[in-house]
Amino acid sequence: MSEGNLTFADIEAAAARIDGAVVRTPTLHSKTLSSITGAEVWLKFENQQFTAAYKERGALNALLHLTEEQRQRGVIAASAGNHSQGLSHHGTRLGVPVTIVMPRTTPVVKVMQTEAVGGNVVLEGETFDEAYAHARELEKERDLTFVHPFDHPHVIAGQGTVGIEMLQDVPDLDMIVVPVGGGGLISGVALAAKAMKPDIKIIGVQSSVYPAMYGLKIGKPRVGGGATIAEGIAVKEPGQLTRSMVMSIVDEMRIISEAKIEEAISLLLDIEKTVVEGAGATGLATLLPPANGKPREEFAGKKVGVILTGGNIDQRFLANVIMRTLARTGRIGLVSLILTDRVGALSDAAEIFTRNGANILEISQQRIFGVVSAKSIKTDIEFEIRDQNSFDALIEDLREQDYAFETMTLSGLQPGRSGKGV
Repeated sequence: MSEGNLTFADIEAAAARIDGAVVRTPTLHSKTLSSITGAEVWLKFENQQFTAAYKERGALNALLHLTEEQRQRGVIAASAGNHSQGLSHHGTRLGVPVTIVMPRTTPVVKVMQTEAVGGNVVLEGETFDEAYAHARELEKERDLTFVHPFDHPHVIAGQGTVGIEMLQDVPDLDMIVVPVGGGGLISGVALAAKAMKPDIKIIGVQSSVYPAMYGLKIGKPRVGGGATIAEGIAVKEPGQLTRSMVMSIVDEMRIISEAKIEEAISLLLDIEKTVVEGAGATGLATLLPPANGKPREEFAGKKVGVILTGGNIDQRFLANVIMRTLARTGRIGLVSLILTDRVGALSDAAEIFTRNGANILEISQQRIFGVVSAKSIKTDIEFEIRDQNSFDALIEDLREQDYAFETMTLSGLQPGRSGKGV
């Protein structure tokens, strides 16, 4: 099978070329996630690469195509993510100088990670587009070789080795779900998988915040932009080669909400004990049941391969995701009560939390702002509780005791019932 100038033979050659230099990551069945989704879920753990992302594959394959003269001069790329680390790591290992241009807004931790594996980081511009433009200027000025993060046959061929490994491990997969940014991974995986198993279905997934490839696939171009937990696939403009391949050999493109991506990150940590970044969790996110809890019919009973593309997530963001998931599932709550300023008022309220099995984490009080009387106290109580049913029972108990209160959820304040303490 071929697509343009790229063939399955190119991907097979890439697999042989990079063999032993990248981790042959496992493809493992998840019994619990299969139960949750209704599908037979097989996870490809690309977050176990040395730099914790699949990007090493394409970067290394591109480096190994360089002439000796190109190796001596060095390579350059524009990236603030996993491509920069993969290229820098293997460039350093091969003795190839690597320059990475990043926007000045890049988090310090990503700069440090790239430098730690040997990359020479140049900070330029406020956006990726400005950094990219500067990288192309330096390419010409210094006679360097530009290694595109996704829109090049050598890079796509390297990424396609993921698909070969998945079908070697699980030959009877019905479909593979692939996170999509610029399109390099899904292009390579689709080409390889369909050459090995023509009837396999390839589904691409993007965050709803950056739906460019999805828009192209459905014939309704969409402009993306804004903050996303899946910054690894936050690409406004897919590649020219990759969009052509997605249009011709990818069966379906989907978009998924930020909330579902957060849920998938937490599930993978809780169930599989594995850390994934937002982009790496989008494949599982699209399999998760909707709000009604019923498994998605299109995946029911299917043997589905899911690529966990990377694990480079900031620890603070990971902590936020975990806490937000606990709040979303009712295991952590925040209730704002109006109490009378009298001895024992707080103790009486706390007793309600105690008898409902809620552990109070933090209490803050305000006597000036947010109260209608000098004899009132606005009391915010943050607590943890067993599950959503227990949470609901606590709220009902507060209503029965005629407290005035509001519950804070991720969607905003939910008013309670006016009465005692007002």
